[in-house]
Amino acid sequence: MTRDTTPEVPLSRLPYVEGVLSAQEVADTAAAIAAMQEPWGAVPWTTGEHVDIWNHVEAAMAMLVGGQVEAAERAYAWVPTMQRADGSWPMKIVGGEPDDERGEVNMSAYFAVGLWHHWLVRRDIRFVERYWPSVRAGLDFVVSLQEPFGGIRWTPVDDFCLLTGNSSIYHSLRAGVALADLMDDPQPEWELAGGRLGHAVRSHADLFADKSTYSMDWYYPVLGGPVRGDAARALLEQRWDRFVVPGLGIHCVDTNPWVTGAETCELAMALDVIGDQRGALALLSDMQHLREDDGRYWTGWVYDDPARPAPDDEPRDVHWPHEHTTYTAAAVVLAVDALGETYGHATPGSGIMRGTSLAPHFDEIALECDCPSSERVSGRA
Repeated sequence: MTRDTTPEVPLSRLPYVEGVLSAQEVADTAAAIAAMQEPWGAVPWTTGEHVDIWNHVEAAMAMLVGGQVEAAERAYAWVPTMQRADGSWPMKIVGGEPDDERGEVNMSAYFAVGLWHHWLVRRDIRFVERYWPSVRAGLDFVVSLQEPFGGIRWTPVDDFCLLTGNSSIYHSLRAGVALADLMDDPQPEWELAGGRLGHAVRSHADLFADKSTYSMDWYYPVLGGPVRGDAARALLEQRWDRFVVPGLGIHCVDTNPWVTGAETCELAMALDVIGDQRGALALLSDMQHLREDDGRYWTGWVYDDPARPAPDDEPRDVHWPHEHTTYTAAAVVLAVDALGETYGHATPGSGIMRGTSLAPHFDEIALECDCPSSERVSGRA
């Protein structure tokens, strides 16, 4: 690593989880993310790789939580420079230039979560005022692509909706409405869109593109917020044995013996959402075999599974891909912050995934599918 690992805030204010990661180790991981930041502020997946706005924003959130304030705010300052006139961002950015011009809705929505998180941690109203127009334009773009059943198309040129991305958009809309309230700039169209979107995730999951082999499609309806309470617990129980590998983490896809750190930490945060902090702590502990001494994290681990014999040219018990990723490190830091409330210390942004500070869950009104509208939403806490 090329940067000083000393955070810009005292260690006593950084999150930690007893017996898993200390405040210094969290600071080291945040610094490891900052060390991979490009000169203009962008945070790629790993050095030399592409940037997408969703993972870039999550990296900024983690750097802020881990005490790398200047790097986090440089990351946020870069975001509007890549926004287009329609409010969207390119799907992939390489070397500061668009590499895939499609405007992906989940990426275009997530700036709202990052900006609200910054407000929770820093309480800097000028910072919010500076970036609110960009957030507003991004969410306006996103809701313009909503289908009658409530799902939101992946891009303007693709005619399908993704369950994982839509669940995250629900979270972004709640953050956006919270920001709108703070800015005294009401956005009733976002609230209507959020009600339809939450209904679609809960009641019309079969209308989303089938990505059920991916663990994210399993837990994201809980992590993003559309599914809560008993329905959330039942959902996570359904495919637990399919995706969770005790002692290692969780599968990215259920077809391969491959556990990934980012997905494991996201599932830990989903468990935290439903109040299962002990289960979340176990997952966060299990994935620490991916950690390097300097705070970086490997993306994942391919393990030897006798039930799935490996081809001769496919090694097992190895890190794969052979890279350290910023998005994995960011997920670790945010999971530590969430669980720090129970098992150590947390920042004021620790409830960002639990949604305790966001706008209320949206009512199912003005639905455009064949279902009757209702102000009572099942599966919601």
